[in-house]
Amino acid sequence: MTPVPVDLLIEARYLIPVEPYDTTLEHHSIAIRDGRIAAILPTDQARTRFNAAETVSLPEHIVTPGLINLHSHAAMTLMRGLADDLPLMRWLQEAIWPAEARHASHAFVRDGSLLAGAEMLRGGVTTCNDMYFFPQASAEAFDRLGMRAALGITVIEFPSQYASDADDYLHKGLATFETWRDHPLISFTLAPHAPYTVSNASFERIGTLADELELPIHIHIHETVSEINDSQRDFGQRPIARLESLGLLGPYLIGVHAVHLSEEDIDRLALHRCAIAHCPTSNMKLASGAAPANQLLGRGLPVGLGSDGAASNNRLDLWREMLQASLLAKLGTGDASSLPAHEALRMATLHGARALGMDEHIGSLLPGKAADICALRIDSPDSLPLFDAASHVVYVLGRHNVSDVWINGQRRLRGGELLQISNTELLSIALLWQNKLRQ
Repeated sequence: MTPVPVDLLIEARYLIPVEPYDTTLEHHSIAIRDGRIAAILPTDQARTRFNAAETVSLPEHIVTPGLINLHSHAAMTLMRGLADDLPLMRWLQEAIWPAEARHASHAFVRDGSLLAGAEMLRGGVTTCNDMYFFPQASAEAFDRLGMRAALGITVIEFPSQYASDADDYLHKGLATFETWRDHPLISFTLAPHAPYTVSNASFERIGTLADELELPIHIHIHETVSEINDSQRDFGQRPIARLESLGLLGPYLIGVHAVHLSEEDIDRLALHRCAIAHCPTSNMKLASGAAPANQLLGRGLPVGLGSDGAASNNRLDLWREMLQASLLAKLGTGDASSLPAHEALRMATLHGARALGMDEHIGSLLPGKAADICALRIDSPDSLPLFDAASHVVYVLGRHNVSDVWINGQRRLRGGELLQISNTELLSIALLWQNKLRQ
């Protein structure tokens, strides 16, 4: 039989496709054509069946789908470590909001997003769901890096360097959406900041736009106890109940944090099949608490993982989020079998894709899906011996093990080195803004 031509053949020691669940393949290869997975089959068969323009052999690696960061504020990487060890509202009011008032600009967001995107790519993240001002600048940064990104059309009632009021935020965000809507890697969400910063009238308009444009809604919810108490005082409802009354709950809603949930809150989220972005490290660092991820997963909700911004994390590291999510679930339930390794990896991949409505294209390694792929080295003494590849991915390995990344079949990281931007340029950007923010 004549070998079938393909663009790329990736030969892996271990391959965890995420679908089917609880599956690890050994000595398998991924054949890629036109940016999509053409086949996954044993390597000895692949060498006979395909004639590859390029073959990449990964004999000491675990290959997974590219990770999906379901909640980030990429540009806030420029404020990494600016105001640590403060509770959420003091952190925002005393440090972050004043810094943004002084420095937020197109250049700030472009440069911060370049730094963040580079950090995420080095850590195997191929898609991020971002929420910040100046989405045009974010789009330019992620486009340059060749990274997949869902960009928030941020809405808030307060003026900023970017916009004057909710209508202005929507007007500018929708103009950016129109400019980039046909880009193969850039997509959009509607991103009302939070129930405590967005009015009922704005929420109703956002709900209408979400239906018309078929865009997800990306919003912080139930992050702190004070947020819930303030909502009950001001609106007579908990925030999730208020969103339901305004028609915003649905399978297109991505609720970020969801730390403080009553049984009634969970019932509402499950009834409307909402998605959740679980941000364990940020929630612990700001002493907000821990979302009941295991309970939400048990109700059938897609629960993805988010880093939040580097200003409150301080890393954009999905391997750490997987570990933290699994350990928190075990600690919170008193059950060591809670949130096992395969489920944690599923949260960092397929659940994030489902939340974004992209699971037909990304989130797992299946024929027909986009070739968004991450490879991790396992050839060092501190990563051996290895008895279970999925366990290793969550409990042993980290972003320092990521060696290679492909997005749409295009290599973005080779041997740990970024191919789209140099370290020299990234260091110059970081030092420039470090000096500006110090002043």
